[in-house]
Amino acid sequence: MSQDTKPATHATALTTTSSKREEDAIYQGDKIVARVANSEVHAEAKEVHFGEISDSEYLILPEECEFQKYRILIQRIEYASRIDKQNPDKGRVLRGVVAEILGYREQ
Repeated sequence: MSQDTKPATHATALTTTSSKREEDAIYQGDKIVARVANSEVHAEAKEVHFGEISDSEYLILPEECEFQKYRILIQRIEYASRIDKQNPDKGRVLRGVVAEILGYREQ
């Protein structure tokens, strides 16, 4: 892993407030709109790569969203499925997702 590539941490669920947010969630407004797995922040490229985004029925594309301390905009999706037949409880699943880092969210 290069110096500018850091895996995003996955913390246990925290109470949702303006300052405490869940590390494995994508937000639009103050609402969780998706869950992420296998995320990596590429600071030099100003991108976040997500192996998988699930429970994303309420994620509005292509609107700005927030992940951890970043404001992001999803740019590319390699695979999308309304229902993952092997894991139907995951809802809409997106894989191979790349998001542009627009800046930092206000805390």
